Amino acid sequence: MRIYTKKGDKGTTSLFGGQRLPKDALRIEAYGTIDELNSVTGVLIDSLDDQSVKKELLRVQHWLFDYGSILATPPGAKQYVKNPGQEAIEFLEKRIDEMEEELPPLRHFILPSGYMPTSQAHVSRCVCRRAERRIVSLMHEEEVEEEVVAFFNRLSDYFFVLSRFLTFKAGKQDVEWNPR
Repeated sequence: MRIYTKKGDKGTTSLFGGQRLPKDALRIEAYGTIDELNSVTGVLIDSLDDQSVKKELLRVQHWLFDYGSILATPPGAKQYVKNPGQEAIEFLEKRIDEMEEELPPLRHFILPSGYMPTSQAHVSRCVCRRAERRIVSLMHEEEVEEEVVAFFNRLSDYFFVLSRFLTFKAGKQDVEWNPR
């Protein structure tokens, strides 16, 4: 089977089920940004030595595929895709709380730098926020389950706390923003 079909050569792509949309449609932008987030999260995973965090992020990657599939599926065919639901949100909240318990209090804004895995986690956070904005834009035009937005909102918080956690575990300090 060939990877190319030539069906998208005129600027359209298909949803699950065959419906064609322009490649710049909000739905395509939303799940395309989720795909980008999954890729940069893979780079984050590959920058880590901690096997437990890698395993945790692999779980996140699977959820990103699930949510991308939800957005790539027309409303009438949602029964064919897995929705991680509240379980994924609760997992992220639990992990955020656990990591924050180990961290010193945050007293200043911090810069997204200082340690390569930290910087990678911040890239994932930023792409996650963009995915969330694209999903919210889509919500203005079509029905999107609120828990989809909640997941991405929580996931960006998770990436922020993870960035601090990785810095802390490496014995490094957050790089504080110094307003001039």
